[in-house]
Amino acid sequence: MPVPVPQQRAVPAAEASNGTDLTLLVIEDDPAGTFSVPELSAATGARVRIRAARNLTEAGRLLTDDVDCILLDLALPSGDRSAEADGLATLQHVLRIAPRHAVLALTAEDDAELAAEAVRVGAQDYLFRGELDGRLLSRAIRYAVERKRADVTQHKLTESRLRAQENARLERGLLPTPLLDGSDLRFAARYRPGRSRALLGGDFYDTVRTPDGTVHAMIGDVCGHGPDEAALGVELRIAWRALTLAGLCGDELLSTLQQVLEHERESEEIFATLCTVDIAPDGRRAGLCLAGHPAPLIARQGRAAHLLPYEDGGPALGLLPRARWPRRQVELGGSWSLMMYTDGLIEGRVGNGTQRLGQDGMVAMINSQLAEGLAGEDLLDAAVTHVRELNGGELTDDVAVLLLDRDQDTARDTARHRAQNGGRGRSIPRPRPGQVSPAGVQRPPL
Repeated sequence: MPVPVPQQRAVPAAEASNGTDLTLLVIEDDPAGTFSVPELSAATGARVRIRAARNLTEAGRLLTDDVDCILLDLALPSGDRSAEADGLATLQHVLRIAPRHAVLALTAEDDAELAAEAVRVGAQDYLFRGELDGRLLSRAIRYAVERKRADVTQHKLTESRLRAQENARLERGLLPTPLLDGSDLRFAARYRPGRSRALLGGDFYDTVRTPDGTVHAMIGDVCGHGPDEAALGVELRIAWRALTLAGLCGDELLSTLQQVLEHERESEEIFATLCTVDIAPDGRRAGLCLAGHPAPLIARQGRAAHLLPYEDGGPALGLLPRARWPRRQVELGGSWSLMMYTDGLIEGRVGNGTQRLGQDGMVAMINSQLAEGLAGEDLLDAAVTHVRELNGGELTDDVAVLLLDRDQDTARDTARHRAQNGGRGRSIPRPRPGQVSPAGVQRPPL
């Protein structure tokens, strides 16, 4: 008659500086005959807690998160007809109820094929019943536990990598590609989400050229910078592009965008700021609308950069139900650079105190960089880098910066080229995978 082992038993460990507690769940008909508990304790040099179960029902009750390893006798009956199917069915049942636990398969010496099949099915290792002793079992337990931990870690890393790749594909598809075919304007943009390991934040921007030759540009910021705000920003950007191509502009466009925001936001506290400009086909004047957003900066040849007027701006989208956004006409001139930005660029700290860069500090910074001869993408890179350095590290808010440039001589050459080619203008090619797009956004291969 077999002598049962208590369902839970604590055995004092031998003195060892590197010993750690172990909890072993033994599942077999006669767990008392498997090994000697004091022998196992001496071999491991640790406190060994043993739980014994004679069937799978008992095993299910005794299986808890503190169990380090399961020792399963493949001879334990499960009701199947063949012995091999019986052992593997029992093992598969244990693996289903204990997906996070290490499992050792115990079998007879003449069942080597079954033992190997058990490892293929999911056990971490196997042991032969006749060769079992405390030292061998202790090594097998520790090996199985560490191997299971490595398997779980690798599985999590694989899941995380696949999820990151999937998110990256999605977010790359949501980044804007400017539609400026036929325009003589040069375009550059920089985008840095505040979220760690993300491509997209609550800031958004876009630029399109309509059939009449007008270039429309927009930049906006949804309050917050989490994934929900990023999704809402994408919706607003796509809606803006569709409405612009449909012919809407100014107050009519912003009123419609506010309706989109009100229907798509999660709560009434969510709002978005927005700045839109529509640049006339001749490139010398533009209409400006501000919805609670910082005014753009303009730089002209021979003059210091300064902010465009912002006194006539309206409230942010989503704050007032019947708000209006007046469109202000501004003169640009022949050659100019127009920079649109979100508040992430101006709200970074300056040094270790509470001082912020602010719009005045940004204007001074841009003028200094223009004096050094920087322009286009180099100017944006220098601006974002300098703001980050002033902040003493990575910026916590999303940052989006958009730059449109017009050179009068280049515009004249483009017009001449267009006239010589029957009205067809130059186009901005779509970047191939791995290249930098006209938006200045790296697009890795899918």
